[in-house]
Amino acid sequence: MEDYAEGAALSRRVLLTGLMRIARIREFNVFAALIVAAMLISFATPYFLTINNVMGVLRSISLTGIMAIGEVMVIVTAGIDLSVGSVLGLAGLTVALCFGAGYPEPVCIAAGLGVGLIFGCVNGLLIIGIGLPPFIATLGTLSIGRGIIYILTHGVPNTPQTPASFAFIGQGYVGFVPVPVIIMVLLMIVFSIVMRLTRFGRYIYATGGNERAARLSGVKTNQVIFAVYALSGLISALAGVISFSRFLSAEPDAGFGFELDVIAAAAIGGASLMGGIGSVEGAVIGAALTGVISNGVVLMNIDTYAQQAITGAVIVIAVGIDVLRTRMKQN
Repeated sequence: MEDYAEGAALSRRVLLTGLMRIARIREFNVFAALIVAAMLISFATPYFLTINNVMGVLRSISLTGIMAIGEVMVIVTAGIDLSVGSVLGLAGLTVALCFGAGYPEPVCIAAGLGVGLIFGCVNGLLIIGIGLPPFIATLGTLSIGRGIIYILTHGVPNTPQTPASFAFIGQGYVGFVPVPVIIMVLLMIVFSIVMRLTRFGRYIYATGGNERAARLSGVKTNQVIFAVYALSGLISALAGVISFSRFLSAEPDAGFGFELDVIAAAAIGGASLMGGIGSVEGAVIGAALTGVISNGVVLMNIDTYAQQAITGAVIVIAVGIDVLRTRMKQN
């Protein structure tokens, strides 16, 4: 009997220890908040947990989630990329112009992705070559990209003829799952592995944690920083290709303000703007949390003008909890 009691007590301690360890994982806390928010909204409205609505929410956050994957890698290096929204819009417009000029689909897609890669490389060169602060460098390329869009479109949407195979990228389904959601999940898996299990991922965390120490340890920090900005531009361009494929119209304001949503997703997902902390899966979960809240606002007939205020409050609470937890660990 005593052995049974001791075994039960040991099991409880092991379980409690395991739960405490899980609670320390940043992504788990954000995921728990996502589940709680979903449960509360599902209690308030019966329409939330329908397959169509859930897939609609996932589709709506897919572009933000995809761009957040590139953004969080930049943030982990203690940088920031404000140009992601402009890159999305310019990449989509480039694809539209190429289709309008009669180029084949692979060339059009490659051209759109190439624009994003160029912008990412320019950001990297401005930061590591000239020494501009990431905020200033990417704010400048944000304005340049947006200006080019307005110059090329004159404020008028561009709607060329496109093949049905291209529309499948943004509008298609595999079963009941939208293709953009599948692309987001695949990218999340790939870059989660890169960040956690590869030397490049370790170098990203080392660069953001202490760039000088990483450099003294043999890490080529300038190359790491250049690479993450190039990846951020390329991933944002992919989101632009998907966006154009979905609407088949390159709007002059496509991607306008997206940088705020993307940075918010990364911050809510546990990324520290001071660098060295963050994860790809956390950023995607952060995007999902904001999407669920936005959807709940609509379904519960809450004033849509309150949506931004609610999202802002979630950001403040999430980052505030993270800061307090960090201080408690330091003490």
